[in-house]
Parts: sequence; C-alpha cells; structure tokens
Amino acid sequence: MAGDYEDLTACALAPELEHKLVNTQRECVFMWTNAAGEAFGVVMSYLPKNGTLWLTAAERRKRIAAIRRFPRASVCINSSGSRMGGGKTVTYKGTCVVHDDRETKDWFYPEFANYLRPDDTNAAMVFRDFLDSPHRVVIEFVPDYSLSFDASLMWARSPDVVA
Repeated sequence: MAGDYEDLTACALAPELEHKLVNTQRECVFMWTNAAGEAFGVVMSYLPKNGTLWLTAAERRKRIAAIRRFPRASVCINSSGSRMGGGKTVTYKGTCVVHDDRETKDWFYPEFANYLRPDDTNAAMVFRDFLDSPHRVVIEFVPDYSLSFDASLMWARSPDVVA
C-alpha cells in the first residue's frame, strides 16, 4: 500500500543507481560471523571490479580467520557523505575467497591504492607500498544476493510529509 512503510520493495535502487553507488563510494561495512556465531562488522575500504568487491586486511585480523572458517559474509554500502547525497543503500550477501598469492597482490595493491587516492599519484604509490606487507591478504567478496533502498522513492510515496 502506498500510504504506509510496511512494504518497501518498490523502493529498491534502480540498477544504474546501484552501480553508481558502488563505484562512487570507497568504504563499506564488512560483516561476518565470529567463532561464537555472532554477527560482527567493521568499516573497510573496497575496490569494485567485475561484479566483485575486493578488500584487504592483515592476516591476524579476526575477520580473516572467521571467513576462512565460514566464507559467507555481507557488505553494506550507503551514500551518506557522497556526491549522491544520503538515502541510498545496498547490502550484499556473498562468499569470500582469501588470497595470499603474489599474482593477486601485484594487480590489487596498485588498483586499490589508485581507487582510494585517484587525485594524488604519489600518495597512491606510498599507500600501495605500505599495503604490501608480508602478512597481508586480499579478500575477494563475490555477491550472490542484494537488497537495496532508495529513500527518494519512499518520500515520493509520502507527499504529505515532504510538503
């Protein structure tokens, strides 16, 4: 019903807005299940590439052991603080693959550094070198389900509130 907020399925992001959101933002909330079976998450930078999200962390981080144990995770990206304004979000469920091979690190670190520091080549180079430490791994997050929301569509259903 258009007069309430019980069913917001019609308020999903249009595919082009979802693509723009994922490729505009630089940070997400990465969530996994810890050894006690509890949900946990942290804010992480990511690199979108070919329908997957790529992240990195030190091998000793608890999230790495957790996703090696149970590779399912979730990622939430929202538009707050972006040029898109607020009110847009997408959450993905998916499977993680932890990479520690040199071949993955060799393409990932430069692309990731340039994605995060696009306006400063020197800063990107320094960041790339900083990342390339002996006990760092790369996480490939492969989404298989998404749930998105566009608040502008919800507000369009609420003309009395907007006025």
